[in-house]
Amino acid sequence: MGIFSFLFENKNKKIQDFVERDAIVVDVRSRKEYDTGAIPGSKNIPLQVISSKISEIKGWNKPVILCCASGIRSGSAAGILKSNGVEAVNGGGWQNLSKKL
Repeated sequence: MGIFSFLFENKNKKIQDFVERDAIVVDVRSRKEYDTGAIPGSKNIPLQVISSKISEIKGWNKPVILCCASGIRSGSAAGILKSNGVEAVNGGGWQNLSKKL
C-alpha cells in the first residue's frame, strides 16, 4: 500500500500544480454522460474525437486535467495529449476530481 499512497500523493500534487497554473479541465465522456453531471467550467471533448482537437487544445497554452467516469478514458486521453506535446494529467473520475479542485 505504501507505493500506492506515494503515487496518489504525487498525482494530487501534480493536479494542484496544474490548478495553480490555470489548467483547463477536459471531460472525455460522451455528451450524454457529461449532460448528466460534470465539473462546472469543464470542457466536454469525448475521447473518440480528442485526437482531432489537438491543435485547438494546444492553442489554449495551458496545462490540461482530464477526467471521465472512472479514470480509464481520461488516462487514454492524457497519453494521447502528452504524446502530442500537451502538458496533461489524468485527473481520474470527475466526481473524485471535483473534490480536489
